[in-house]
Amino acid sequence: MSQNQQRTIPVYASNGEVEAFLVFPYIFNRSGEWIGWVTPKREVYSVMGYYVGTLTNDPRITRKRADDASIPRQQPPPRPKRIAAPSSVPLAPMMSDLPHSLIDVLLDEPDRLHTLDGGDLREDMD
Repeated sequence: MSQNQQRTIPVYASNGEVEAFLVFPYIFNRSGEWIGWVTPKREVYSVMGYYVGTLTNDPRITRKRADDASIPRQQPPPRPKRIAAPSSVPLAPMMSDLPHSLIDVLLDEPDRLHTLDGGDLREDMD
């Protein structure tokens, strides 16, 4: 997907609810606020640059249950403008159950993706 393609893609939780939107490379919450970004390799990072998980084909955001702290913090891209979240979205595709080794970030650990002014790590901002 090219970066100048501004398609808004719903990101689902395993319960079928839309919990975020992807406008590559940025991820926004349902209010249209920036909460993270995705790399071309589908790695998802928070607005603070911390690894969050992987964007699957469903699309949903998953991570290994065993926390992988070895992934280095990344420099976030420039802060995007807030988006207007779509008023209607397609129903979630049929999603397979996640293996026990993976968790659904948006369902089980949504606090990993917070806005710049929210979350436990905001005091660490430069």
